[in-house]
Amino acid sequence: MKNPQTVMFHLGIMMFMQYLLLAVWWVPMAAYLANTLKLEMHQVSLILSSMAVGSMASPFIGVMADRYVASEKVLAMLNLATGALLLLATQQTHFTGLLITVTLAMLCYMPSWSLTSAIAMRHAPASLFPRIRVLGSVGWVASGIFSQAAIHVFDVRVFDGTALPLYCGAAIGFVAAALNLLLPHTPAADDKKRRLSVKDLLGLNVISMLKERNFLLFMLISFLAVIPFNLYHLYGSMFLADMHVRYITVTMNWGQLAEIFFLVITTTVMLKFGIKKTLIFGLGAMLVRYVTFYLGVDSDQQAYYITGILVHGLIFGLFFVGGQVYTDQAAPGNMKAQAQGFLSFAVWGVGYLIGTLLNGYLIDVFRLGDTCNWKMLFAISTLSTCVLLALLALLFKDRAAGCGNKAAC
Repeated sequence: MKNPQTVMFHLGIMMFMQYLLLAVWWVPMAAYLANTLKLEMHQVSLILSSMAVGSMASPFIGVMADRYVASEKVLAMLNLATGALLLLATQQTHFTGLLITVTLAMLCYMPSWSLTSAIAMRHAPASLFPRIRVLGSVGWVASGIFSQAAIHVFDVRVFDGTALPLYCGAAIGFVAAALNLLLPHTPAADDKKRRLSVKDLLGLNVISMLKERNFLLFMLISFLAVIPFNLYHLYGSMFLADMHVRYITVTMNWGQLAEIFFLVITTTVMLKFGIKKTLIFGLGAMLVRYVTFYLGVDSDQQAYYITGILVHGLIFGLFFVGGQVYTDQAAPGNMKAQAQGFLSFAVWGVGYLIGTLLNGYLIDVFRLGDTCNWKMLFAISTLSTCVLLALLALLFKDRAAGCGNKAAC
């Protein structure tokens, strides 16, 4: 039995490496595809939709981890495959090759979000999960420092907009895979004798949780909320490039830097205010983001952009991470990983895919020469966030299905 402090340390390192692995190459990806490779906007959107497609594999991976293979071994295999596929992606400069390699890489990487969450909540109380997950935000912030260090190591003038981020992502994937083998053992549930059905394979047993009205409402709002969230999360580098921001990765990482603080206090917020107010605070922060972005474009004041970037931690920590904690509390004991996988499928898979394609389409529709009518896009996102915030405040109940601890839920 490992020392609890040692377990927490390994879980923290797991989160750090997992989010560093994505951030170092994904954050500058839109600018690389659009500005360096000169791909058409619909091609950029299709490649960027690979993140959503990858999330759709999460329920299947959750079933494997719940029933057949120890979770830490599954995670190591996923990271190893991600590293290899990112190496292959560095050699692609045309649409088809990039679409195939990046999509395959995301099919391996994205299930790791729900898997790492399930591993962490198997070895620590769910209410403490945000304080473990905060190391993921530290890893995301570290990607900005990593990019600046790479400029000196590889003796190049620029990092963003080149294939170097893909090389760095591959290297981090290999290191993460090795470190995953040091994680505390997280065995699969002992129900291997039960015949595997198509329903099991696709993780559809979790759908039974949707019979609980509160959980169904939470899933619907989360599914819809990720669509306006996607506009900044995926196309933020394009927006900042249009605003002539020089260090895009570093600038966007200010949001992750603030996220470190907000994730530390997320547990306190949940315990003091309950899950409903925690989720409301998170959506309220997203409303602040798009109002300030709108005002920034309208007044040409970059200080507004910084405000919108800094609240990223509130949005992600309080709404999305808080939602993971709620899902863990709502799920039966033998479906924890599957429940996280289903949440990832619905939100970061289907919802994020719709957001990617819809926001990409709107960017095309509101194209103004070499730039875009970002003011109109932010007005649309502001309105949609307002509607979701009202629905959450009026209809959501401050409890989780099967959860006896209201404060923790």
